[in-house]
Amino acid sequence: MGLGCWGEMRRAGGKFKGKDSVLRVCVPKETPISNYVTASGTFQDGDIKLNKEGIRVVSQTTQTATPDSNGGMSLSDLETVKVLGKGSGGVVQLVRHKWTNETYALKVIHMNIEETTRKQIVQELKINHASQCPYVVICYHAFYNNGLISIVLEYMDGGSLADIMNDLEGKSIKEPYLANVSKQVLQGLIYLHQERHIIHRDIKPSNLLVNHKGEVKISDFGVSAVLQNSMGVRDTFVGTCTYMSPERVSGGTYGYDSDIWSLGLTLLECALGQYPYQPPGSEEGFMSFYGLLQMIVDQPPPVAPADQFSPEFCSFISACLQKDPKSRPSAAELLNHPFVTKYDEVEHGLAKLLPPLLPLA
Repeated sequence: MGLGCWGEMRRAGGKFKGKDSVLRVCVPKETPISNYVTASGTFQDGDIKLNKEGIRVVSQTTQTATPDSNGGMSLSDLETVKVLGKGSGGVVQLVRHKWTNETYALKVIHMNIEETTRKQIVQELKINHASQCPYVVICYHAFYNNGLISIVLEYMDGGSLADIMNDLEGKSIKEPYLANVSKQVLQGLIYLHQERHIIHRDIKPSNLLVNHKGEVKISDFGVSAVLQNSMGVRDTFVGTCTYMSPERVSGGTYGYDSDIWSLGLTLLECALGQYPYQPPGSEEGFMSFYGLLQMIVDQPPPVAPADQFSPEFCSFISACLQKDPKSRPSAAELLNHPFVTKYDEVEHGLAKLLPPLLPLA
């Protein structure tokens, strides 16, 4: 088993109860922002150039820049409505355009941060800047000013699958809704895997966003990997450990099929109303990350109970949660699975589970 996972896990200690705990590969270190800022005030990292006017992605081979598409928008055009979330590295705000009244989610990130996180943010900028898919959250603009990177994203007014689960207070999401979710996420993964050659690496309930139209979109590419070879495998350890496939937890190489495992685990959690891996005979949670990750690697994968769910759903989950990655179907193959096609008549999907949309202040 790879050192990165187990080494961090042994140092963590304590009881495991959360579902979104992240294990990092390296020890955090501060990186002076001055290393990446030019005299003109432009943040530059590899082929990314970013300033208060917008973003450019410069080809290293041709030295040509893709034009930004900020459409004349500037940060001064945006006013804060409310804070949507906070973290140690920044904040996500709901903002409104002063002149058009359009709303956006604005992710503001402090760039004097650890090296690994900075690289992830730059990777997210590159992926978001070029993504064109109705099943991936839209990135409209990005800016750098005074040590802060601001990313203007599509606002998904229904929150995430994790938010819906919290509102349901442990109740499950019914199969017709999950089939609708599956269809949309699979189409997003087909785009990422086949057209962009990207492994998302962090598919989980909090990264699948929903709006009141019933649309489900994949978000947060901070830990995604753009594949640079035809084999489509990676051997780095990054992401949210609780949704990682066994080959990733054990430090092996992995490919697009690792996202399929994460999707299967996410859908099973939504169906059960709780995280699928539970310690035997204990309601207190795993005593350590080691106990959970050892179970993912060594024990049979979780299954959808046949007495609670349809044969189609059980088959779909079983297909996703194959411990041998070669046995997992591709996203394109799963799109034709009987579970996904069984509920084609369902319209609006999760929008029916969302509370009424309140007017903004």
